[in-house]
Amino acid sequence: MHVVVTGTSRGIGRELVAKLRGDGHEVTGTSRDHSSGVRLDVTDPGQQARFAAQLKGRPVDLLVCNAGVYLDKSMALEDYSAEVWGKTLAANVTGVFLTVQALLPNLRLASDPKIAIISSQMASHARAPGGSYAYRASKAAALNIGRNLATDLLPEGIAVGIYHPGWVRTDMGGDEGDISVQESVAGLMHEFDVLSTETTGCFHTWDGRIHAY
Repeated sequence: MHVVVTGTSRGIGRELVAKLRGDGHEVTGTSRDHSSGVRLDVTDPGQQARFAAQLKGRPVDLLVCNAGVYLDKSMALEDYSAEVWGKTLAANVTGVFLTVQALLPNLRLASDPKIAIISSQMASHARAPGGSYAYRASKAAALNIGRNLATDLLPEGIAVGIYHPGWVRTDMGGDEGDISVQESVAGLMHEFDVLSTETTGCFHTWDGRIHAY
């Protein structure tokens, strides 16, 4: 199985690459700063085109859209700027769409193609505890993209799942997270395995629970 994972320089992305390779899969990891795998700024159409050209003709069995930023953690409402909004939406929303768009020809070459979008419980409209406006809005948009991709790609047999990875102890999640990176990744990998056209469009937690939209 050939898996492409974006955002692999740290945290969940880095652990996913290690675990997938440990299980014998071929993995292409990407990072914006080229510190891990192939260089790819998911917000840059030019880099997306070059990345797609490198993979031309190679099937992608699973695409994991993991790259993202959380720039407004603990940010006061008065401190938000257009730049914070622009960078957050570019990475967490546009970046997801551009990556899927660029690798769609590769997914179409696979026998059982799947797309996994790492969103967050912070995408859910059922939860509104305040704060993190840009991050919450971006993850809600990523969820929306995934749901609509699931509809459009179903006739081609491409399954799409959207996932909350848990509150993980990472640089992004902080030291007070509920679970380790290893626990999150083990659960996510099981979710990727069971994803199918029957469950396409699902919004699940890392441990398989259905999450409210």
